[in-house]
Amino acid sequence: MSTAQAVVRSLAVNGIDTMFCLPGVQNDPFFDALFDSQDKIRAIHARHEQGAAYMALGAAMATGKPAAYGVVPGPGFLNTTAALATAYSANAPVLAVIGQIPLPALGRNLGLLHEIPDQLGIMRTLTKWAQRIHGAAEAPATVAEAFRQLRSGRKRPVGLECSMDVWAQQAPVALQGPTAGTAIPVDDDGVERAARLLGGARRPLIIVGGGALDAAEHVAAVAEMLQAPVASHRMGRGVVDWRHPLAVGLGEAHRLWAEADAVLAVGTRLQTQQMIWGVDDALKIVRIDIDPEEHSRLRKPDVGIVGDAAAVMARLREVLPQHNAKRDSRSEEMHALKAWSADRHARLAPQLAFIAALRAELPENGIYVEELTQIGYVSRLAFPTYKPRTYISTGYQGTLGWGVATAIGVKAARPDAPVLAVCGDGGFMFNVQELSSAVRHNIGAVIVVFNDGAFGNVMRIQKQSYGNRTIGVDLANPDFMKLADSFGIMGQRATTPEALRAALRKAFASGGPALIEVPVGEMPDPWPLLALPKVRPAAKPAA
Repeated sequence: MSTAQAVVRSLAVNGIDTMFCLPGVQNDPFFDALFDSQDKIRAIHARHEQGAAYMALGAAMATGKPAAYGVVPGPGFLNTTAALATAYSANAPVLAVIGQIPLPALGRNLGLLHEIPDQLGIMRTLTKWAQRIHGAAEAPATVAEAFRQLRSGRKRPVGLECSMDVWAQQAPVALQGPTAGTAIPVDDDGVERAARLLGGARRPLIIVGGGALDAAEHVAAVAEMLQAPVASHRMGRGVVDWRHPLAVGLGEAHRLWAEADAVLAVGTRLQTQQMIWGVDDALKIVRIDIDPEEHSRLRKPDVGIVGDAAAVMARLREVLPQHNAKRDSRSEEMHALKAWSADRHARLAPQLAFIAALRAELPENGIYVEELTQIGYVSRLAFPTYKPRTYISTGYQGTLGWGVATAIGVKAARPDAPVLAVCGDGGFMFNVQELSSAVRHNIGAVIVVFNDGAFGNVMRIQKQSYGNRTIGVDLANPDFMKLADSFGIMGQRATTPEALRAALRKAFASGGPALIEVPVGEMPDPWPLLALPKVRPAAKPAA
């Protein structure tokens, strides 16, 4: 068979059922092979390479499973690098399948179509592993290694590159079965030490990140044993149900951090807490992370356990009762703390009213895609999240403009779940063309655009910090309702939270892609409640 046929069949056997893509001449044999395998892999073609990569990213984040995209080399590949960078920062198992100029021409600077210097080198800076496919016979083994990388250790994107002449080459091929990841044995000694430290703590605190998404049951059980509040910011939302008595938000976590004597960090970089909130010798830290580099990146923890969060937390759940001190319930304390936090958040009343409307109409199993907009920023403080993988965020990458395409990928991978993305008018227009892809493939993501006619966050900073010298922030927008009509999708305009609720009900009931515009003015500044100050070590009183 051809290299292209070997790769397509290897993708299918490893669970890839969708290829988000945009075809082109360097990948023609690959797409010809894909045509013959449409019963196993559907092709969802985008209107821009960036859109295809964001769709794969959304699918990977919503399921926790590998998702793939395929584009041409050079500018096609470069158009996807924002999505690859986001997948890297958000620990998403995305597989990039990238074409290449003819193999004999590589590195010769001949000026061939889509030729760029060292494409594979660029890819390797944005992935955990990337490799070139050299022929049909080796293709199954190379694809298998890609999936071993995707399923082992820290989940991050990987890349495969194949030259246009290699795609069509034929050879005898031995296909392989599905490729599993490499499991890490549980560190029983580390778990024992963690149980002793945490079991003797007076005011333990748990911080969870994206690495804890598959450990939700065990995190909740350990939290209840320790009576330890559980906090998440962006990536770990939903690990513990927002309604759980011990679930706390960012502001509450900041206050608890100041007085905690032990912290259990599960699948989180713990960057904000260690670099900004501060640490001291009185704070003992236990870290569970599959990436050994994380344990020494900022401050060596008192106990560092390298391993899969679900496996390690399951073992900790078994061992902890032997060492755990009896504690009174902290439910009333957390209730009062949340009330204090709600009072502080009251200054953000306009954003909170819209967030309440969004949450009220998004079903419990619905998936929320957060864009970089005023509603998105405040969602990090106040959007109730009930289950893992139902709050999709760019994490620290802060990738403006990902919302529309990412939500389409989420919905393609999770057709059973309502999917809602919140965008600003600035970010929305980055990938507005993918509404066409949603129509073409009947993917019913609902997009809400909060329209303030500006890059609102930048405008506020320019007003506050630069004497109202605003530049490059005002936007000339289309009529979004006419835009929706031109794509053939449902378009609605809502000017109040109540109207937004009604619009959301209609949009979800339609089953198809929908656009809701919410005209808004300038909103209160959320950053004093998001960018919280150092609290450890405690400041000494003035003399």
